[in-house]
Amino acid sequence: MMTVRAAEPLDVATLAETDRATLAEYLQRLGDDRLVLGHRLSEWCGHAPILEEDIALGNIALDLIGQATRALELAGETEGKGRNADRLAYFREAVEYRNLQLVELPRGDFGYTIARQFFFDAFSVHFLDALRQSSYAELAAWATKALKEDRYHLRHSSEWMLKLGDGTAESHARVQRSVNELWRFTGEMFMDDAVDERMAQLGIVPKPSTLRAQWNTVVTDVLSRAQLERPTHEFFAHGGRTGRHTESLGHMLAEMQIVARSHPDATEW
Repeated sequence: MMTVRAAEPLDVATLAETDRATLAEYLQRLGDDRLVLGHRLSEWCGHAPILEEDIALGNIALDLIGQATRALELAGETEGKGRNADRLAYFREAVEYRNLQLVELPRGDFGYTIARQFFFDAFSVHFLDALRQSSYAELAAWATKALKEDRYHLRHSSEWMLKLGDGTAESHARVQRSVNELWRFTGEMFMDDAVDERMAQLGIVPKPSTLRAQWNTVVTDVLSRAQLERPTHEFFAHGGRTGRHTESLGHMLAEMQIVARSHPDATEW
């Protein structure tokens, strides 16, 4: 099991200004991945193939949005600009979002949604497991709670990959096509950049590249048992971490943010 480098407990208040800014951006990445993916899953409410799956996808969406809320709360506190989770979620433009391109793609059919979820879950479980050793206590606590949820998410998406891949000719063809189309977006999960490098140096997070072997093991095993072919090409799209997104994110945010932007000062009665 890959772990974060052992370090003394982190006091965010003692970080240099540049490191605080880097940590805030990293926390936004964590929140944005889960907020965007949670919203995509929420689009299945009332449209899933069976009632039980309608409920399951809704619950997973709620888990992810809950994880996003806490990560964005920490991001707002760290950057110190007076922005809370809602301000970060609803009042940033697409170019300010730092999520993986994988999670922003349109929901597609059920096979597409499951394949995308499986690829993300297989990464997230190993990432959160390592993150429990973070020198940043708040982030370690966040990871510990989120890991319990994501283990269920991975079990759920893996089981559906097996059902669809080893099911009917139609289900097999659809999920294989989805795997092929999504594959080029999976590599971005493991691309280290300067933000990852600095956070790893401080003992806050694992470098994504160190988790690839574990992800490969899970993905290869499930695809094999589902009678699905693993793509072999190594060309991977990227750019989401620096604000370069597909046009899909802008369309999604326009829908997600419309109420908050229409009534920016609204409060609960």
